[in-house]
Amino acid sequence: MKSTKLKELQAAIDASPMMSFLGIQWHDFDEGTSLASFTLPMRAEFERVKGTGMYHGGAILAFADTAGDFAVAYLVGGMVPTMNFRIDFLRPATGGALSATATVRKIGRTVAVVDVEVFDSSSKLVALGRGTYAVTTG
Repeated sequence: MKSTKLKELQAAIDASPMMSFLGIQWHDFDEGTSLASFTLPMRAEFERVKGTGMYHGGAILAFADTAGDFAVAYLVGGMVPTMNFRIDFLRPATGGALSATATVRKIGRTVAVVDVEVFDSSSKLVALGRGTYAVTTG
């Protein structure tokens, strides 16, 4: 069942014009820890300054928000809207693909809270995010 859920939700990512443009890939969801893992490949369109390989913060934020959203989606059975998302950038993200882990901290009747960590290709923590999501799918 886990594999089927991941495939269905990856298909939802791929069906979204924005998320498919980003190229986000979902790797796993650990039901024991409520932790989801994702990657974001580097593209020239994500560069802050052409030719530097440094990610623009907007691409990192969109990646982190999507990771948080889909961690909740796995648990509630469908995509959910973001209510609020904040991010702290800790260091420049450069080089290859980024990875993210999204940990669902709490799912209540109406709101879920998720913490997201984003790492560069050297496994250095580059950003921390926290999102709140409505738990109504749609």
